[in-house]
Formats: sequence, structure tokens, C-alpha cells
Amino acid sequence: MKIVTVEDIVRRFSFEVLTGQDQLARELKKTKVRRPGLEFMDKFDFIATEYVQILGKNEINYLHTLTEGECKLRIGNIVQYDPPCIVITSNQEEPLGLIDYCVEKKIPVLRTYDRMSEVCEKLDAFVVKAMAPESAIHGVCVNVSGIGILLRGKSGVGKSETAHTLIGRGHRLVADDIVVLKKLSPQTLLGSHNDKNKEFLALRSIGLLNVVRLYGRAAFQEETRIALDIELTKWEHNALNNELELESKFTEYIGVQIPHIQIQLQPGRDVAGLIEAAANNWYLKQQGYSAAEDFVKRLEQDFDDSKSS
Repeated sequence: MKIVTVEDIVRRFSFEVLTGQDQLARELKKTKVRRPGLEFMDKFDFIATEYVQILGKNEINYLHTLTEGECKLRIGNIVQYDPPCIVITSNQEEPLGLIDYCVEKKIPVLRTYDRMSEVCEKLDAFVVKAMAPESAIHGVCVNVSGIGILLRGKSGVGKSETAHTLIGRGHRLVADDIVVLKKLSPQTLLGSHNDKNKEFLALRSIGLLNVVRLYGRAAFQEETRIALDIELTKWEHNALNNELELESKFTEYIGVQIPHIQIQLQPGRDVAGLIEAAANNWYLKQQGYSAAEDFVKRLEQDFDDSKSS
């Protein structure tokens, strides 16, 4: 898991540092932020520790009604749970005693013009992604009609060439050669580049291409949620069958199960078109539609009609 510090969120969101400039190396341990409530009223038995604490208008307005001593007491209820930092939203004035107390306890206090809801949403998304378990694999990642796809296969099988064809059809490259995978949840796997290979596509006999320079911004996407794992393999005679619907197979990455499909390559076969079909068929299944089930129902209806006639 990547280490994320208070300095990382200060740089990412251009937060103003009110105090604790020498404490920005404090590490974030939790992937969610918290908004204090009952802590201010002394009515709590247990509060989770080490969360970034966010103070919105309601919290700040309440603290402004208190004396400096009372404010210090309420802030103490938060600080005892060791937050890596405290963030004041909507560019509000800090309450009495907050800065002095946090200097004493070595807790950075940050401030932003953004509203509470915006700060919570942005910080949660950033920290979850930054601290997510990750792994790098050999392959290509593309976004086809809004659906993230991993293309895997042996070196030289044609992954990058297939990605180039998909780009020509209006789809987007995410990463070539090295794909960085991040586990955002037990069901969510994110695919991205490693910065060095950002926007680059390597084609044998052609060389290295910058797809943004060649085809425009629409040819590239920073990241995508992985929905399908497609393995490109050499053609094997009589290895394919014509079943109505193949048995579901999955590949596991960092504990996340991803539907797996194998596509065999042969001269003249429209591999890019098959990938588009696989992506669209996956989407229909998410909407509850199965072409195989629909076809079987039609056969059963036709059989029932023939019996009744």
C-alpha cells in the first residue's frame, strides 16, 4: 500500500496550511475522512482513530459560540483520536484556540475555499485511490465504448496492434506494455499507466507512437474500471465450439474476479470487432439481458406453439 502524507493532499488540492508546516510528513492511515459531531458534545463511547477530520460551517459556527477554553476542550475531543490533520472548509475563520492547541499537539490545520461536501468527496476519492493495493502486469489496457478491457497474451501476439485498430474506431488507450492495477474495493479494479508509458503505444515495424499527438485527446484515457479480461492466443484448429453461451470464466487480480474471454487469432479475423462485440455483450448482461436465454425462450415458445396447433 502506497504511503500518503498530509503534504500529498496539500499539493493535490492546494490547501492553505494554517499551522503545522513542519508536520506535513504525517501519514494518512485511513481511506475515509470524518466529520465530527457527537465528539463536540462529549456524548461518545468510541470514535475510530486516525481519520482526517473535516470542519464545515455547522462545526465552525458551533465552535465560534464557545469560549476559548470550551473550544479547546471540544477540539481536544477530536485530537485525542490522533487525526493526521484537520481541514477547515469554505475558507472560514479558525475558532478561538484551535491553532494554538494544534500547534501544541503537532496537528496540521489546513483550509480551503471548497465546501464540506466537495472536500469530503474529493479527499475520499483521492485517498482511496492513492492507498489502494496495486500490481503491475504485462498487457494492454483500453476503454471500449466506456468499458475497461485488459488485453493479454504472449509477447508478439498482437495486443498493441489490436489496440491501435480500436483507437482507429474511436476507442481509447489507457496503457500499453505495463498496466498498473489498483484494487479500490472487493469488486472494483482500476487500470492505469505507470506515468512513463502514458499516451505511448509501441508497434512492431513502426516504433513508438504518441497516440494523443497523432489522433488527439480522445484517443487516450488516464484510467478505467476493468470489466473484461481478454486473452489473445494463436489459432488452434478445432479448439473453438459453437455453444450458445460459453461457461463463465474469471481471472483474479489482487483478489478481484474479472470475467475472462479467450479470442484466437487468425489472418483475416476481425479481432477488434470481436472485442467490441464482447464489450457490448458484457454491458447487455449487466442490464439483465442474455442473448442465449432470449434465443432459448424463442425455441421453447415455438415448440409450445407447434404442440398447441
